[in-house]
Amino acid sequence: MVENMEFITSAVKEFNGIVWGVPMLIAILGTGCFLMIGLRFLPITRLGMGCQLLWQGRTAKGEGDIAPFSALMTSLAATIGTGNIAGVATAIFIGGPGALFWMWCTALVGMATKYAEAVCAVHFREIDERGMHVGGPMYYIKNGLEKKWAWLGTAFAIFGAIAGFGIGNSVQANSVADVLLSSFNIPVEVTGVTLMILVGMVLIGGIKRIANFASKLVPFMAFTYVSFGLIVLAINFSAIPEAFNLIVTNAFTGTAAQGGFVGAAVWGAIRFGVARGVFSNEAGLGSAPIAHAAAANNSPIDQGLIAMLGTFIDTIIICSITGLVIITSGAWTSGETGASLSSLAFAKAIPGGDYFIAIALTIFAFTTILGWSYYSERCIEFLLGVKAIIPFRILWVIAVPVGALAQLDFIWLLADTLNALMALPNLIALVLLAPMVIQLSRDHFKSTSQS
Repeated sequence: MVENMEFITSAVKEFNGIVWGVPMLIAILGTGCFLMIGLRFLPITRLGMGCQLLWQGRTAKGEGDIAPFSALMTSLAATIGTGNIAGVATAIFIGGPGALFWMWCTALVGMATKYAEAVCAVHFREIDERGMHVGGPMYYIKNGLEKKWAWLGTAFAIFGAIAGFGIGNSVQANSVADVLLSSFNIPVEVTGVTLMILVGMVLIGGIKRIANFASKLVPFMAFTYVSFGLIVLAINFSAIPEAFNLIVTNAFTGTAAQGGFVGAAVWGAIRFGVARGVFSNEAGLGSAPIAHAAAANNSPIDQGLIAMLGTFIDTIIICSITGLVIITSGAWTSGETGASLSSLAFAKAIPGGDYFIAIALTIFAFTTILGWSYYSERCIEFLLGVKAIIPFRILWVIAVPVGALAQLDFIWLLADTLNALMALPNLIALVLLAPMVIQLSRDHFKSTSQS
């Protein structure tokens, strides 16, 4: 059994190196740059408009199942998770402080990617036999591209359905079980069963209950985490200039070994910065547009402007807080990694900071499990129809305690690999649909400027 597991881990690790090689990094960053230039840097110049539309989107603005604001909160529920705490720490532990710089680059161009994803999702969405609005990469591939590309939609749905059990379920449950055991000595079995019950209670209500839950909890938890992080940075204020110097310098020169840090080449900073950046904000993966397709908004462009804020909030704000706390505290040279590194960094500044991280990670991971349940459910519905929804929800709930007891290293590795497999069909579709997205955007702003 042990030998089989070692063989599987070795095989996945080798495959991971292939799918996260230079071609994938070029595909993710290249697609984002291509869209950003084609859109004439619209995601940056229209950032303020996006914030305004988000505030106005607390109520429905057209046909759909949930308010535009709730759609963003649902997507943030899925993205603000272990990637913001453990993922950032892992990137810095392996790639050095320079990894944070590449996370920022990924996020900036990722705003254009996320914008295009949401525009396509709303423009090409459908209404299923239950009367619910469904969309995402599999639908904009099906309805926006020629039939010869249809296999991409099926491939995305298959990868999305499977990936959800990794990135959105097992990884999250495992991280929660690990941190609650180390911080509060709560047995992993207790954590697994408790999470299973809570997730099951929310999933019964479908997207409307998930969105309602996310709309209340996500803003609160994000504000609390950022506020606590800013307090820590205020305490470490004198170290902030040097932290930025390390981030920018090491992004291009690599990081020398020091303390418990083994050193990292430039390639390590780029690879893990981009990989963890994508893991955190999911720009390019095609997951978030599944939530935005359900938005009660008749304007694909308006929903796109709201959607791109998810990447900004997730990586530019929340991940930056985590990364800067880790670097300014000096904890990044301790030899710790993952959530333990983040906990140590916060605890160095404020007594009990490690307990705060444990609670934050638990809440973040719980909402991620809920958000990703919707993503994978839509993928399953695309493949098998609405009859598969209830069996899927049952399987999803059962998978939570299983993930809590599984081996963490293998789950991280598998989730990372599945991310790449999800991204490929979506990135191809976005490049092919880019002219349509650009034209829709230009027509929209031309008409609004004339009115």
